[in-house]
Amino acid sequence: MTIQNIHDLFIKSNKVSIDTRKIEPNSFFVAIKGERFDANTFAKEALEKGARHVIIDNPSYFIDERTILVNDSLETLQELAKFHRQYLKLPIIALTGSNGKTTTKELINAVLSKTYNTKATIGNLNNHIGVPLTLLSFTTETQIGIVEMGANHQKEIEFLCEIAQPDYGYITNFGKAHLEGFGGVEGVIKGKSEMYAYLKANHKTVFINHDDKIQNEKTTDIRRITFSQKDQSTNVFIDEVTANPFVKIKTLGIEINSHLIGLYNANNINAAITIGHNLEVPVNDIKDAIESYIPENNRSQLLTKGSNEIILDAYNANPSSMMVALENFIQLDKSNECVIIGDMYELGEESLDEHKGIVDFLDKNASFDCHFVGKDFYANAIQKPNFHFYKTFEDFTQYLSGVKMENKTLLIKGSRGMALERTLEYL
Repeated sequence: MTIQNIHDLFIKSNKVSIDTRKIEPNSFFVAIKGERFDANTFAKEALEKGARHVIIDNPSYFIDERTILVNDSLETLQELAKFHRQYLKLPIIALTGSNGKTTTKELINAVLSKTYNTKATIGNLNNHIGVPLTLLSFTTETQIGIVEMGANHQKEIEFLCEIAQPDYGYITNFGKAHLEGFGGVEGVIKGKSEMYAYLKANHKTVFINHDDKIQNEKTTDIRRITFSQKDQSTNVFIDEVTANPFVKIKTLGIEINSHLIGLYNANNINAAITIGHNLEVPVNDIKDAIESYIPENNRSQLLTKGSNEIILDAYNANPSSMMVALENFIQLDKSNECVIIGDMYELGEESLDEHKGIVDFLDKNASFDCHFVGKDFYANAIQKPNFHFYKTFEDFTQYLSGVKMENKTLLIKGSRGMALERTLEYL
């Protein structure tokens, strides 16, 4: 059976699924082997729950004419997504970067949905499985697709671009994330820039932050739309940016008061403004979309717990995002500050040095209490009255059980594996 034959069957269904727990009647189930399970074993269950067809790659689980047997279910999912993208012929915006991908994606979607019927990556389904699932969620009624792409090694963005075939691209930044897989910062730049290579080779358009030296240098020979806080000759000039704590932006004759915290979120907003403006979304609709966007899932949320004001940014962390979060926190016009930061993961051989860099930065710039949680921060412990180091989160909770934090402005940030949002239970 060809991909076109499979696609003919797919478009008669209402959605694709790889999880029998989320099967809906008339869905299209693709059985993908995982590290701990073989989804082929769930093919019968999927049909019993109402799936229209199931794709399997193990003949032992063939059931009846509703079963499509292929050599590799994952490859078929990817090829089906590529075929579907070509079938729809809709404009697609792809974005990647070390920090801010998901927030930027949600802002772009909020802005463009004011004028267009848009569909975007759900959550952070941004890998070799998530991108195909996103593409297959687009329908003939989708006017613009927004696809987030994540990567932790070379050639991954290149592969995802070949599937999604974006018409527009945006890289949020090049930071110290997934250093272990990319092989250092230069590897990050090379890996993320695979999107630029695709856009250039296919004569497509890139959006860039003109103030980012790397973005600027990497895109001189690509058709580009630019924004800047410094250069008034760019397509969108940002007149003013403040964050105390919420980001406020003046541009295009409007003032936008967002619900996003931190100067590090300004360029996420600026990108959404620029993309919306380029695609002719009225400026007042851009303003309304951004002002209506409320962050969630532990991403730069402002919370109140008792007498404490908390900036919760515990969804993830790497050296770049940690540094800008701390820099932003230090510049806030607040009193009685305190930071609670957790280990940053996937840094490979550079991990201890990168954690030391954060400790050294706070040693020079922080007079307030700093709590460091995790083995790599603990390995860099220094003796200082306002510095406190804990090898594990459990050690930290023992400390919290014996004190009462009151009337503080807190920043809580760490990698997803640290799950520092658990701190809220003790405040």
